[in-house]
Amino acid sequence: MSFSPVPPPVNGPVGPLERGLAVLRELTRLAAQEGRATVRPGDLVRGTGLARSVVDRVVATLEQLGYVTLDGRDIGLAVRLMELGNAYLAASGLPAALGPFAERLADGLDESVSVAVPDGGGVRFVVQVTRRRTMSLAFRIGDLLPAERCSPGPLFAAEWSGADWAAWRARRAGDPLDTAFPAVPPRHRPDSGADFEARVKEAAHDGWATDDQLIEPGLVAVSVPVRDASGRIACAVNVVSHTSRHDVDSLRAAVLGPLGAEVPAMEAALAAPRRRPAVLAASTASAAPAASAASVAPVAPVPWGVGAFGPAGSAPGAPSGGDDAGGGAGAVGTTPLGPAAGGGLPAADETRAESALGAPSSGPSAQPAGSGRTRSAAGAASAAVGGTSAVGEDPARMAKRELGAGFLQSLARGLAVLRALGGVEATGWGETRAVGGAGQGEASAVEGVGRSEARSVEGVGRSVGRAVDGEARAVGDAARGASGAAGGIGGAGGMAHGLVGAGQGGGLGGGMTLTAVAEATGLARATARRSLLTLVELGYAEADGRTFRPLPRVLELGYAPLAELGFTDIAQPHMRELVRTVHESASLAVLDGGDIRYIARVPTVRIMSVNITIGTRFPAYATSMGRVLLAGLDADARAAHLADVRPRPLTRHTVTSVPELARVVERAAAEGHALVDQELEEGLRSLAVPVRDARGRVVAALNVATHAGRGTAESVRGELLPALRATAARIEADLATASAHHALGAGERVGA
Repeated sequence: MSFSPVPPPVNGPVGPLERGLAVLRELTRLAAQEGRATVRPGDLVRGTGLARSVVDRVVATLEQLGYVTLDGRDIGLAVRLMELGNAYLAASGLPAALGPFAERLADGLDESVSVAVPDGGGVRFVVQVTRRRTMSLAFRIGDLLPAERCSPGPLFAAEWSGADWAAWRARRAGDPLDTAFPAVPPRHRPDSGADFEARVKEAAHDGWATDDQLIEPGLVAVSVPVRDASGRIACAVNVVSHTSRHDVDSLRAAVLGPLGAEVPAMEAALAAPRRRPAVLAASTASAAPAASAASVAPVAPVPWGVGAFGPAGSAPGAPSGGDDAGGGAGAVGTTPLGPAAGGGLPAADETRAESALGAPSSGPSAQPAGSGRTRSAAGAASAAVGGTSAVGEDPARMAKRELGAGFLQSLARGLAVLRALGGVEATGWGETRAVGGAGQGEASAVEGVGRSEARSVEGVGRSVGRAVDGEARAVGDAARGASGAAGGIGGAGGMAHGLVGAGQGGGLGGGMTLTAVAEATGLARATARRSLLTLVELGYAEADGRTFRPLPRVLELGYAPLAELGFTDIAQPHMRELVRTVHESASLAVLDGGDIRYIARVPTVRIMSVNITIGTRFPAYATSMGRVLLAGLDADARAAHLADVRPRPLTRHTVTSVPELARVVERAAAEGHALVDQELEEGLRSLAVPVRDARGRVVAALNVATHAGRGTAESVRGELLPALRATAARIEADLATASAHHALGAGERVGA
């Protein structure tokens, strides 16, 4: 393994992709280190050193792709950004292979259990199973810790080279208080590092390592290595407790035996053949996702995904546009590489970028609040992200034509390539799904929108065993030459991020060839090649022979702060957009016994409006959300619920006959929505639709409430139902993305 800097590849990077990643790193840093949910464009200018016009175009493109949110001048991370981190997690196979072991260990030991991988001189978490206690010990998926301040670090460092140690010492010299690691408290004073070197020797000898309150007082941990087929350490399984339950010696005595007993089975799971992903024909891959019989057909634009650039069968050498910096097929080496850590670009390069990217756009500050999915230009971006363009037409070019200079094709294409690397072409582990980053559920290979079990399968696993021509081999050679490229930790300019060798950092999956990536994205090979080389250069991918894999560093792109979002956190932005669209109050509720319980609400501003607070309960039988939730139960559960209900007349309109109520609920199940007209309260009319998890189960209901005097029941249905369904589809897509590889974060855990 090496993470020492080497010269850049001869063909240079894709400038807009590099700058887009720098903006995402800075957004993540501000969210993680300063706890800022949103930032202003000026914050990104100061943090990245990029010109304001460049930041504006990057943000506008990311917003069109659904990776950031805009509310006036405020910029935030969007849940859909987790697709990129999900691509790494899917390609590594670690959550699928080792997640069940971690859950079993956590249950048996009654302690929190995690799986960590090496990332340069740090340790990044990829699996987390937490014991729910008042004093909870957990890190977020994607969090990065210094190797010297956690138990997996000494295990990974035992395989470091001399160059790796030199890079580690340089990082510590540049950041002696660990300020570049927001997941851990900063040090009060510098540490010499001698203790860590001694711990590494002990770990190499003992085969396990401990953390005795190195991260913070009261926290203790024990880790053991899990090795790949070559004998190298692929990851470490980590058991964490606190000193009110164990000291480090008692924890070691309690957990080493069970951990050691599970390691052989874990290593066998890593070596097991991975289930082959289903592959769609090119015509199917470029179509909009299908909806299951149990799900409402989505109206919202689907995420930027694999297969997003036209038919997979298009001629490899076809032109691919290239009207932004570094965008054209075959346009190589036109933009010098700026600082990998997101620092400022040289003035000359900035000038060239301004010229190549076109005239300054109005930028995010000029876009109206909530306009991201409703303005007419979104149609082109929708085609780009959904892969729904006509055969032979590049959707990114369509979006560029519609949106103008503000849309950066090369950034969009590069991120699509990164997502495509989540597909698995060769053997790997267990049930790992070939997803571009988000959706999953009962079905194995699904597109990252997760709306039901009938989602469109992404065609990312093509070309297995395909002979790769000289160009692909040249790509592999050039990328191997860049396999030690450096970048700043967390975008903060600390220690060099290293590209780990085969078998390290979760790079154990089969990877994808250039040909497979080009086919999966529909890009010309030259365009896909330049994006791949840029990702390798910046430490987000590695090349092993003729294949490419994403690396753990991808998780630094917003994954940790987004991973802690709960169900209501995910739903609220979409509910606010719904209220802005229909100008009526919106609510989200779950079934709680015989009642519904409100868990989220966005009121509208009217002289006369519906006033309900979070936690309010109403009888399920008399509410639209209750009927949708009852309709989502299986037949036995629904019958049991109706057998227990004793309806009473809340108004003169309330349905009080149990047989009639059963028919009403059956109709709601068949129609996918429920309308209640003045049954709960005189003058109150509400319309509700289900919200489903990645398995297609109804876990919540979304409604809009209005006064009965604002039109007829049928006019309300016609005006509000499409917007309700579109909002539910967007919430479902984000739920699937956020829960693709782990449970939802803090807050309401619906459907757990």
